[in-house]
Amino acid sequence: MGRAVSSRIFVSADEVAKRAGVSRSAVSRAFTPGASVSAETRRKVMEAADELGYHVNHLARGLMRNESGIVCLIVSEVATPYRSALLRELTQQLQSVGKVAMLVNTDRSDGSVDRALSQAIRYRADASIILSGLPDKSITQLCLRNGQRLVLINRDDDQPGPLRINLDDHEAAGRVVTAFLRAGCRMLAFANSEAGTPSLMAREHGFVAAAKTFGLDIMVERYGWTGYEAGRILAQRMLTRKDRPDAVFCATDLLACGFMDAARHQFSVVIPDQLCVVGFDDIEQASWSSYQLTTFAQPVEAIARQAVAWLGKDAESQAESQSLRLHAELIWRGSVRGG
Repeated sequence: MGRAVSSRIFVSADEVAKRAGVSRSAVSRAFTPGASVSAETRRKVMEAADELGYHVNHLARGLMRNESGIVCLIVSEVATPYRSALLRELTQQLQSVGKVAMLVNTDRSDGSVDRALSQAIRYRADASIILSGLPDKSITQLCLRNGQRLVLINRDDDQPGPLRINLDDHEAAGRVVTAFLRAGCRMLAFANSEAGTPSLMAREHGFVAAAKTFGLDIMVERYGWTGYEAGRILAQRMLTRKDRPDAVFCATDLLACGFMDAARHQFSVVIPDQLCVVGFDDIEQASWSSYQLTTFAQPVEAIARQAVAWLGKDAESQAESQSLRLHAELIWRGSVRGG
């Protein structure tokens, strides 16, 4: 006969106290940093806890202090390389300070997102981090109405209270124009999706504005979701024109990868000799020999560090909205002449 599987999951502090021959309060003090408890009592408690498989219920402790330690990560486009890299960094840093991350996927536009976030709020999540500009602003308002601390990444919401972390997208786009002109390019284009997020549009507007200062008109095309396939379609649209571009700034690296593959394999365009390409994000694929894409590096470690550090501040320090603008470093590779 097989061994019966116990339905018990959690060992109580009372059981540890009984095994160790101490009081219930002694168990609590033994697991509380800085609490007054003798070395011998702590040893007995720890030995009993190890034998029984006891773990402190941090959720219960936190709720007694009106803190759960739960942080919601509200994210769209989870599968994209940039977003997964940011998620990885955020979860690692949250775990390092004893927080628990709860993921809310906002790729769907129906009520499932509101239900998922409402469930997180019922679990008394302390805070939320919204990782992109795509989720609707009503999600931001829901978090704030429920007393959550809030970090907004690459968004333009104007509600008071959150920490806003953005990049110098507009300024970065101006640097791309200069790079293209130095490479001898004169027919410039911008390839974007139809997502319309603040960061994507800041790159587009910055690129167009910088080009106008040199008296250049920019070809702008937008299509679909911000992914590889959209980049292929954008290349087909631009490279079938009579006056096709000799330089393209793609709003993201995924768009750039799709654009480059279509340019080379469908139109026999030589990169960078006939076409210079710049992306944004510095995803892992950008460094692959197939692309060698010149791009801007998203400072994911700095974004995560600033977000987690701000969540750890006291309420008085978080009383007013704060805004950070981080620098995106230009990474030169082989997709631009002279780079």
